[in-house]
Amino acid sequence: MLLVILIVWAVSVEGNAADSVVKDERLDVTQLQLDRITEYNQLIEYFCSLPYLPNGIEIHPDFIRALILAESNGDYSAISSRNARGLTQIVYTTGKSAAERLIRNHHINVDRLEYVDTSRLEQLTSYDLHDPAINILLACSLISRYNHDYNGQLDLVVAAWNAGPGSIVDGRSPQYTETVHLIGKVNGLFRYFLQQHR
Repeated sequence: MLLVILIVWAVSVEGNAADSVVKDERLDVTQLQLDRITEYNQLIEYFCSLPYLPNGIEIHPDFIRALILAESNGDYSAISSRNARGLTQIVYTTGKSAAERLIRNHHINVDRLEYVDTSRLEQLTSYDLHDPAINILLACSLISRYNHDYNGQLDLVVAAWNAGPGSIVDGRSPQYTETVHLIGKVNGLFRYFLQQHR
């Protein structure tokens, strides 16, 4: 299988955005954060191993770990000011669309998934996004698609995650402060986890 998530060592952004990325690349992870993420390791490894697309693209488990810490600090009950929910902060409409795509996906038999009941995907509620298994499954499905669409370029994958695919113009991530900060934070955490697993 092909791993397509790439590490962004330098993001092509200007001014304060570049400073934010450089600053965030040096993130440290606390023991509390490590303990929180360890609770979800089995789910992360399992859902990252599924074939969401036919082209062999995988999701690196350390990317999902980074995304979880960057978005919710490992708190499955987190709700953002924009009503994004759960570990990876999924907005309900995005989660509902991702669940519908998964049900139609010919590469994954949702009836045979571990940890997730198909009926909950079919009748997804906003409350279901607080279930770590459902949240991680939907995040992996979405990230797999963004990996494919943006050739695994981390800044674009995270930008599509945060601001939506429509925010990416001419192969460049948008310069929204929140998006730029999240790119740097995910990149720094991803690098941290990769170094721990060497």
